[in-house]
Amino acid sequence: MQSTYRRWPRGTWMELKSPALLAAFIGDPRDDGPKKKMSGRRLARYAGVHPSFINHLTAGRRKSCEPRTAELIAEALEVPLEVLFMPKTASTGSAISKQEKVPA
Repeated sequence: MQSTYRRWPRGTWMELKSPALLAAFIGDPRDDGPKKKMSGRRLARYAGVHPSFINHLTAGRRKSCEPRTAELIAEALEVPLEVLFMPKTASTGSAISKQEKVPA
């Protein structure tokens, strides 16, 4: 499978759109039938993360990950990245630098 990876701006992370949707693409771990694309353990191996990370995503205990990890998850499941994840960036407008702080 030939893949191309984007360069994401610094501070970008990927927010999972729906834990249930990701779980549906992975399939039921108790089901060995044709609906199951791959096990969570195999997906974790492909994405270079711990199997518990995939479990946390599908259970909703974890809602985001690095862009590269999201790309690998989408690639392994053979779905477009935008189906599962939404890019988010850190807001820099609310941060005040040390030089801008006014002494009290």
